[in-house]
Amino acid sequence: MIINLPKIIGHRGVKDLAPENTIFSLEESVRFNLKWVEVDVKISKDNVPFLLHDDLLDRTTTGKGLPYHYSYKEIFDLDAGSWFDKKLNTIYPPTLEEVLIFCSNNLIGLNIELKPNKDKEEENVNAVSALINRKKINLEYYLSSFDYFSLSLIRNKIPNVALGYLIDSLNEEKSINSIIKDCLNLNCFSIGFNISIIDEKLVKKCKENNLIVTVYAEKNIEYTTAQKLWNIGVNSIFLDNPFSYESFLV
Repeated sequence: MIINLPKIIGHRGVKDLAPENTIFSLEESVRFNLKWVEVDVKISKDNVPFLLHDDLLDRTTTGKGLPYHYSYKEIFDLDAGSWFDKKLNTIYPPTLEEVLIFCSNNLIGLNIELKPNKDKEEENVNAVSALINRKKINLEYYLSSFDYFSLSLIRNKIPNVALGYLIDSLNEEKSINSIIKDCLNLNCFSIGFNISIIDEKLVKKCKENNLIVTVYAEKNIEYTTAQKLWNIGVNSIFLDNPFSYESFLV
């Protein structure tokens, strides 16, 4: 599958402007004319894929503990908005299925990140792949993960799916050469790097192996920084707040 990523992708929707990983956040990304968004997916006790970034429910919902200790009906009843703004207390964690429908209806691409689910990686991949195969998705999308095992599983479940490998740090054991080898073994089309490790040499090495390069950060990447990243060959950046990009998005 060939994916043509835009230069900017909404991060968890637009997480600085709305509660992350919610339909409201995706609606805000559409309002700013973003053509692609990224979301994080985990599973409930009854194997329903839904949106959540953290290991625990605590930070972004009124729930406590591990998500797979709760049915999705229980998760649906959680407040996923008032932590961000007390007026948004009717917002809930949506299912991945709702997000697929939203993106299809609004003609936006979707990056689905498979989050680490301790001891539940296989169940997570099975649930996501079953949904995707059942829905026959009518939109551009790709799956990404920091977890090689999850990417390997999803490659077997959906052989033609586009994959991206996410990398937070480099070291002797996890060198760029070994990472590129892993990407080629999985037939990934992209590598996503933490902004703290990106440089021109790294980008060049990836491009030599026909890999698209994306960059993410803990805080919003300002437009001036994005321009420098694009100038060294980075293809796409994950964006938390599009305000400084308004002229670019017109």
